[in-house]
Amino acid sequence: MIKIKIDKRELEVAEGSVVMEVIRDMGIEVPSMCYLKDTERFTSCMVCVVKDRKSGKIVPSCSMEALEGMDIISMDDEIREARKSALELLLSEHVGDCEAPCQVTCPAHMDIPLMNRLLAAGKFHEALVAVKKDIALPSILGRICPAPCEGACRRKSVDEAVSICLLKRFAGDEDLAAEVPWKPEAAKTSGKNVTIIGAGPAGLAAAYHLALKGHRCRVIDRNRMAGGSLLKEVSEEELPAKIRQQEIEQIAALGVEFSLDSAVDQKRFSEFESSSDAVVVATGKGESGVSEWGLPMHSNGIEAAGKTYQVGDSKVFVVGSALKPSKMAIRALGQGKEAAFSVDQFLRGQAVQGESFLFNSRFGKLVPAEYAEYLKESMEGPRLEPDRKEDGLSREQVMAEAARCLHCDCRDLHTCRLRLYSDAYGADQKRFKPETRQLCTKQAQHNEVIYEPSKCIKCGICVRLTAQYREDFGFTFIGRGFDVVIGIPFNESLAAGLKKVALEVADACPTGAISRKSKKI
Repeated sequence: MIKIKIDKRELEVAEGSVVMEVIRDMGIEVPSMCYLKDTERFTSCMVCVVKDRKSGKIVPSCSMEALEGMDIISMDDEIREARKSALELLLSEHVGDCEAPCQVTCPAHMDIPLMNRLLAAGKFHEALVAVKKDIALPSILGRICPAPCEGACRRKSVDEAVSICLLKRFAGDEDLAAEVPWKPEAAKTSGKNVTIIGAGPAGLAAAYHLALKGHRCRVIDRNRMAGGSLLKEVSEEELPAKIRQQEIEQIAALGVEFSLDSAVDQKRFSEFESSSDAVVVATGKGESGVSEWGLPMHSNGIEAAGKTYQVGDSKVFVVGSALKPSKMAIRALGQGKEAAFSVDQFLRGQAVQGESFLFNSRFGKLVPAEYAEYLKESMEGPRLEPDRKEDGLSREQVMAEAARCLHCDCRDLHTCRLRLYSDAYGADQKRFKPETRQLCTKQAQHNEVIYEPSKCIKCGICVRLTAQYREDFGFTFIGRGFDVVIGIPFNESLAAGLKKVALEVADACPTGAISRKSKKI
């Protein structure tokens, strides 16, 4: 055993211990992209750097062995900046989106690629679960949404956008047609109660998401029926009343109480403020009497914080056209969902910061040379439309249309270390951006994994793993200097190179360059 210091703390460790592991054993987070325990050490990413207190040098902790008398600083401003710069250099070589453009564009931030993969696989219930995580009224929106997500769909570069709204509608309609519609499981009851004024899309969405978070919700509306703009601005032909009512009943089934034909004046609003743990105002545009409720107003509506929807530091939150006029129901639903995050934080005594989103890598439009690459995982053919709009797509059509998705998101979206570390260190993807980006390519011949070289940061983990398990070919470094790439030698296929440890390699990859084809299903 030898004695060393980490952050002025004296430790006894085995001689030859890896400094990074010693620091991690202390409960201190040290990021790393190229380190894999029990494999040959290979320093490449420089994200794990620490500082030698005696020399003042910044050094990689993943390849440093503990020596007698060593004195290490695990974090300071210089180390943080060095790690940030290392991440930015890695990002300059990483070409691939974290979230697909359709998901980024969706006001409710729905995981559309996941829905597509599930529907293409015939996993209709699982698709519904994925949809209703973010969308309170999928059958309604599938009929009336102007589909900003389809405007951003990369399939448009090839032929036509995927029919995302029709797919979402199918997931909702399948559930409504079931003998017993699916009921999402709500969190444990919080004991808090929320009054929501307005039963339009924004108010309904807020009630839905707050109920799932375990809060008791009561929705107040001056109209005899819930729906708000869905009643006034949408025709029966476009949105049958039966569909609207069924989806609202599903929200009521979560324990949400509706008090309809119930106008709110200044006195009643004050009573709600006093008796409720939080109040959500979702009255729509120009609701009479709102200006008398004592809330701060501007020319278009009620003043509230843009990200949190909170009025000052009060218990009142504002969503939908009561905040800013909009004709898009999906935008109202998105705001209702986001406001629910803020209200939940408020009710739990947390800092009200609203819904947060992780770092998101984006590479822009496809170029013609990339069309064929993205079609490797997709079904060719034109966009499918129903024979009659009112009928929607059949099961077979849904599976085929969903299979047209180009899969331009990252399958390792929630586990990618490059993304998580870039978010934690505030990395700037554009800092070392090259003049021309690398073209995106896909090697999809393998049954279980896919390799996207444009996402590779040359960490060498796959090279070490395939060598360790003695793959006949396996991954290796090909080329020299700045032109070096990782691939299967002798022009062999991915299937030939990964016969033994394909899944192990995919799970160890820190960037999603090698990923399981079915990981999200």
